[in-house]
Amino acid sequence: MVEVTIKQLLEAGVHFGHQTSRWDPKMKPYIFGARNGIHIIDLQQTVGMLRDVCSFVRDLAAQGGQLLFVGTKKQAQEVVREEAERCGMYFVNNRWPGGMLTNFQTIRKSIERLKKIEEMLDTPAVASALTKREILGMSRERDKLMLALGGIKHMRKLPDALFIIDTKKEEIAVQEANKLGIPVVAPIDTNCDPDVISYKVAGNDDAIRAIRLFTNVIAEAVIEGKGVYDERQQGEGKAAPLAEPTIAATQDIVAMEGGAA
Repeated sequence: MVEVTIKQLLEAGVHFGHQTSRWDPKMKPYIFGARNGIHIIDLQQTVGMLRDVCSFVRDLAAQGGQLLFVGTKKQAQEVVREEAERCGMYFVNNRWPGGMLTNFQTIRKSIERLKKIEEMLDTPAVASALTKREILGMSRERDKLMLALGGIKHMRKLPDALFIIDTKKEEIAVQEANKLGIPVVAPIDTNCDPDVISYKVAGNDDAIRAIRLFTNVIAEAVIEGKGVYDERQQGEGKAAPLAEPTIAATQDIVAMEGGAA
């Protein structure tokens, strides 16, 4: 498992919280102190919390579970997409579709619509029968749907957990996950409510370097877990026990041996 040091956390600016006037009192246990009106996060705790979170993510992936990466603010969009794709997980990095979890069947219909449009535009016989106006309209609809749903286009069921960057901004995603009992993994800044996050890591969720560090480490935990899952699947396939012979088969063997004698 990837081990992150306090030095790496310092270099990424993970210790910087928000202004002392913009804090959530529930974050007090994770705050080391204040400097120039800015809360400083206790990185000793962050190291341990990050280790625990990575263990959860690794175990989830090792069981074949799916982790949905969520980060829609500007500095998180690209890294969330890159790391989710790198570890083979789904992502939402533009805007959280309301009801994404609590009304997943409706979201599935939109995904099916997206796939249908793509299929029509990619089929020469169908595309040639459409007018330029129709093709333009369908292309625009496809692009709009891709922007919102591209990262979850192949997601057939609800995710087993969410990894979220900025739980304040993604408040609706957190609420939906909590309502359905889906665990939420997330860095929690000094302005966040830690009580609504299942697996939390105290740290800056605004700085691009901090976001990249957290997202990269989570992706590495997923990759490690998926490796364990793949090995287990291969092992079960190779070591599958031989089936017990049926009574009829046993009788046939005895009869053949008797005939040979």
